Amino acid sequence: MTLQSIKYKEGKLEILDQLLLPSITKYVNVRGVEDGWKVINKMQVRGAPAIAIVGSLSLAVELFGETFDSKKTLRQEIEGKLNYLVSARPTAVNMKVAADELITLANDLCKNEAVNVDEMKQKFLEATEAMLAKDISDNKAIGTHGAEAILASIQGDGPLRVLTHCNTGSLATAGYGTALGVVRKLHELKRLEHVYCTETRPYNQGARLTAFELVHDKIPATLILDSMVAVLFRIRNIAAVVVGADRVAGNGDTANKIGTYQIAVAAKYHGVPFYVAAPLTSIDLAIPSGDRIVIEERPDREMTHVGEHRIAAPGISCWNPAFDVTPASLIKGIITEKGIFEPQELSSKVQEILQQNGNT
Repeated sequence: MTLQSIKYKEGKLEILDQLLLPSITKYVNVRGVEDGWKVINKMQVRGAPAIAIVGSLSLAVELFGETFDSKKTLRQEIEGKLNYLVSARPTAVNMKVAADELITLANDLCKNEAVNVDEMKQKFLEATEAMLAKDISDNKAIGTHGAEAILASIQGDGPLRVLTHCNTGSLATAGYGTALGVVRKLHELKRLEHVYCTETRPYNQGARLTAFELVHDKIPATLILDSMVAVLFRIRNIAAVVVGADRVAGNGDTANKIGTYQIAVAAKYHGVPFYVAAPLTSIDLAIPSGDRIVIEERPDREMTHVGEHRIAAPGISCWNPAFDVTPASLIKGIITEKGIFEPQELSSKVQEILQQNGNT
């Protein structure tokens, strides 16, 4: 059984505090939007899909016990607080997509004269609660599509080795995972010999979280330093790299955890296919290229300290971008719940899917 990072039932939301892993497993109550903003901003919950789910459910928790005298008041409450949640971590697009969709739903319900205020609130709550099940279903589809693509690209039917970066598993989603979902599927098919995960400095999501998940699920794995990736490609036969995404631009440029770009460069040099695994909600067609993606910068302390212990020379200045952008030219395919797309076809394919679903 995979780890459960988000627990929600009847207006109660708890998240697994990822700042304490792997040494302490503790769930934190999220009582409303202010708590939701804080756990996202402080990275007690992280991973683009999980951010969107926790943010939206934090609003559901707040609304659950409230009564409203009019649909207009409820609509204003929803819009204002969702826009506030988007500001917690701006690079990951999933929260913005979820907010836009839920605001549209609230506007439509507000205009529908056949729906009263209590029914509007209930329908809104049902929409947010449905996000959990949908995310798990989408992740399993991503895992299947990704595993099939990797297996189709290699010769023979023996086990293979893959590399992943940062954390993209159950701790970053509602369950199963995106890039780590691909790894899990390969393991389920008994085609995974080994997965290598990077430490992912400076926040060590790979060492603390991905390694924790892999050990928990008994998947054969080895932790490596971020600086070991190129030599790993040179001396080990790595079949593919699979990473997640916080935002994918319309041309396929992808923002992901810092360090992803240099892995893609090294993979290209060594002829290792580089895949991005992400739900459609991570694809932002409004941004034409990665140059337009806003990159969050984190506090110096994440680089200079481990816990309370300072490891950097006092007085040194720091630059701590949380993400970098991998150019589409380095990406073999973008794995979504609807299939795998090459970067150059991404925009047209996603637009087709959105039109089929009745979205614009």
